[in-house]
Amino acid sequence: MSVTASQGFRAAGVTAGLKDSGKPDISLVVNDGPSAAAAAVFTSNRCKAHPVLWSEQAIRGGTARAIVLNSGGANCYTGPEGFAATHRTAERVAEQLGLGAIDVQVCSTGLIGRLLDEPKVLAGVDAAVAALSPEGGSDAATAIMTTDTVSKQSVVQGDGWVIGGMAKGAGMLAPALATMLVVITTDADLDSATLDTALRSASAATFDRLDSDGCQSTNDTVLLMASGASGVAPDVAAFTEALTTVCRDLAMQLLADAEGADHEIAITTVNAASEADALEVGRSVARSNLFKCAIFGKDPNWGRILASAGTTSAAFDPLDLDVAINDVWVCRQSGVGESIDLVDLEPRSVTVTIDLKAGDASATIWTNDLTQAYVYENSAYSS
Repeated sequence: MSVTASQGFRAAGVTAGLKDSGKPDISLVVNDGPSAAAAAVFTSNRCKAHPVLWSEQAIRGGTARAIVLNSGGANCYTGPEGFAATHRTAERVAEQLGLGAIDVQVCSTGLIGRLLDEPKVLAGVDAAVAALSPEGGSDAATAIMTTDTVSKQSVVQGDGWVIGGMAKGAGMLAPALATMLVVITTDADLDSATLDTALRSASAATFDRLDSDGCQSTNDTVLLMASGASGVAPDVAAFTEALTTVCRDLAMQLLADAEGADHEIAITTVNAASEADALEVGRSVARSNLFKCAIFGKDPNWGRILASAGTTSAAFDPLDLDVAINDVWVCRQSGVGESIDLVDLEPRSVTVTIDLKAGDASATIWTNDLTQAYVYENSAYSS
């Protein structure tokens, strides 16, 4: 049920005809309250889609009653007409639900530079409103898919309250506060400031550490809405922990569905001088096409890992680094360690551990390998 697992929410997913495939393409999630507290994080890409520009302004008051999402077109770099379409979409949702347009968040996903068929979008909004249901979470999650092969949903049960979420994304997975399109709901009774703090903490530890292909989207949005329908105000630490669990679950589902990937890779940097250093090293390795190709080829080439670490400003001795691949320490003191023949890269899951020997901080970045299938998938996008 994902986003409708929490009390006070209805959702729907319908087909408006925006996708060439004819698959569902309009999703709507509505918060029936009593609370309308909300928080969101957005892409830090300077080139932002019209829905992001709209939603950044609409969320400033810390409330949201509904979010409408379309797949089949990013509505990015579509000029004044594109922004007007976003505005009119919000107005149509608001009109149908008896809200103000500012109460409506808008998200779009798909190709950049393609004008949306506005009559189809508005007709889809009408159909989605008519289909709203407390059981509509799965339909909503399906309707936001583009190159995704499966929908992504997650639910965590708290002590008298629930958090549910849905996400889409299979490419352009790179961190910037938020990643991809994610909608999270809860029936906990918390104010917007608390939601904002919890969401930023959870996103920083999960979505922000997912770096599939180094390509940052123009449309990334993560929205958290609280209905307060449970009447329970949970301990903030417990809520943040549960929210982080949902975000991590969704992030791992996104990674597992990354376009063309054969391996999911967890890169953990340990004994760093700071968490920032650990993240910088892990991210540098995750963005190395040489490293990612080696993993695809089942080649435990630790030299490419050291080469990537060396491009960072992290504190370490270049002559005293250790590297393990799938728990085999193939590099010791920046030289040959255990035999690479001991590394089994047949399984889909791969772990890389980099010991900087410079402190006691650590961090993990998640990525995947680079395959011919990824190149093929991104040479001819189809919705």
